Amino acid sequence: MFINLKISRRILSLGGIFFLLLVGLLFQHWMVRSSSTVSKPMEQINTDQKVMALTINVDWGEEYIPAILDALDKGQARATFFVTGRWAKKNPELLKQIASRGHEIENHGYSHPHPDHLSVGANQEEIKKTESIIQGIIGRKTHFYAPPYGEKGASGLKAAGLLGYQTILWTLDTVDWRAESTPEIIAQRIINPAMRFGIKPKKNGAIVLMHPKLNTVKALPVILNQLTREGFAFQTLDALITFDQIGDTTSR
Repeated sequence: MFINLKISRRILSLGGIFFLLLVGLLFQHWMVRSSSTVSKPMEQINTDQKVMALTINVDWGEEYIPAILDALDKGQARATFFVTGRWAKKNPELLKQIASRGHEIENHGYSHPHPDHLSVGANQEEIKKTESIIQGIIGRKTHFYAPPYGEKGASGLKAAGLLGYQTILWTLDTVDWRAESTPEIIAQRIINPAMRFGIKPKKNGAIVLMHPKLNTVKALPVILNQLTREGFAFQTLDALITFDQIGDTTSR
């Protein structure tokens, strides 16, 4: 009887510890999801003006950056480069060159992890570490955050919001990282985007996602030439947001 009572107390004690841990995890999850700092990511600007933002996410591919910069110069386009902290740390001179040629440099986290797999605190460290490195190299603080893999779970969004960052996704994706993405396919995804959810994406106010790939280098002049002929201008994100609420868009 004494032994059974001792075992029962131990089971109850372990059960109580497990219950408290479960309550704590559920409370933390509720706090993350319910927090007012979790803002919706920006995917497109509401405008009827022919203006777009090219965003280039960089964690590798530095060998293609000079050619991308030359293509942007030739097309009189400005872009926003979202770089990881580890990439910036390894390529400070290239980062300075991007900035000196009139492009915007923003935050892509430090080590390109999956934000949805990290805590709020760990995501904040990824952003803050990158911010410090970039500011130390070019003397400017980042304020936009492009989450790796385009993940938009509550943990990453809350981390960005608490640090005063606007999370950026995209309207049009080149999907240039895929092996089957030829320069022609990449260009057409932006020049003549396919229907999404039964709606033709609008190019006005669009945010375009790219990466430093060889086929992207080849596709970029085609994109810039064709869309310039259509009357489009290519701005940094800071410039693009000034067009917000000018006209409307069908983007969802």
